[in-house]
Amino acid sequence: MANNPSAPMPPVAHLEFKVAALLLLMLLLVGGSVVYVMYARGVFEPTQQLVLVADDSEGVKVGMDLTFSGFPIGRVRRIELDPDGNARIVVDVPQKDAHWLRESSVFTLERGLLGTTSIRVFSGILSDPPLPDGAVRKVLVGDATAEIPHLVSAARDLVQNVTALTAPGSPLSASVANLQVMTEKLNGQQGALGVLFGNDKDARKLVAALDRTNALLARIDSIAAHADAQAFGDDGALNRSRAAIAQLDAALGDARETLKKVDAVLQQAQAVASNVRVATTDLGALRAEVEVSLRKVEYLVDEVNRKWPFARDTELKLP
Repeated sequence: MANNPSAPMPPVAHLEFKVAALLLLMLLLVGGSVVYVMYARGVFEPTQQLVLVADDSEGVKVGMDLTFSGFPIGRVRRIELDPDGNARIVVDVPQKDAHWLRESSVFTLERGLLGTTSIRVFSGILSDPPLPDGAVRKVLVGDATAEIPHLVSAARDLVQNVTALTAPGSPLSASVANLQVMTEKLNGQQGALGVLFGNDKDARKLVAALDRTNALLARIDSIAAHADAQAFGDDGALNRSRAAIAQLDAALGDARETLKKVDAVLQQAQAVASNVRVATTDLGALRAEVEVSLRKVEYLVDEVNRKWPFARDTELKLP
């Protein structure tokens, strides 16, 4: 039997049932996906409510996360106005993450330079009592873009000040010119002295005075060295004075011995008055010896007065 292409197809058995079953399966798949997504987003998870009050809710959107240490622990459910005109941000926090919220927690609403907004919570003392359900907290707003006008104004003032400082007739330009002149003087012949006195003439005078002072000091050093040689050298006045003093000491010793002899003779003259002639002869010889000793002493005293450089008035007293 040959196949006839123009022959009609046989009807599909139970077509309506199969179509209904396919549609039902599709609905079940879509519903299951929705339920799974809702479960994954925590729709069926038990939560507690947190109300954040801000001056305005610019940048805040429904579904935005509330983060703690970078991890989302809540989600914005709705935004509304209170009777005072403030924005009320209602946040749902799952109960499994609610233990991060404490009575001392601080909530911030931060707006970045690129328009991004984030809500953060900071809990420094985790031992404080937990935040109750439905708590209302004031949120601190930190808007980085609000500082941009102030920054622009400050930058404009800074540019104007820099322009005024670098102008041709500004004090800074005059100071730089003066500094350049001073540098040229420092590099000149007189150096720092030219800068100190303001002109080269006075600087040259000071240099000449210093040269004369150095020459005078050199001359004084030479004179002092010569004086030291004369006073303390091998043939100096000090050594000669020491020799003269030694001679004087010897002469004084001789005079002392002579005087002792005079004293003995006088005692004998007083004790033996009867032998006048002998005593007279002894006294004459003794007198001659005393005169010789006195001449020696006088000569040595004159020598000491002539050679001794420190004491000119020396008086020698004999007993």
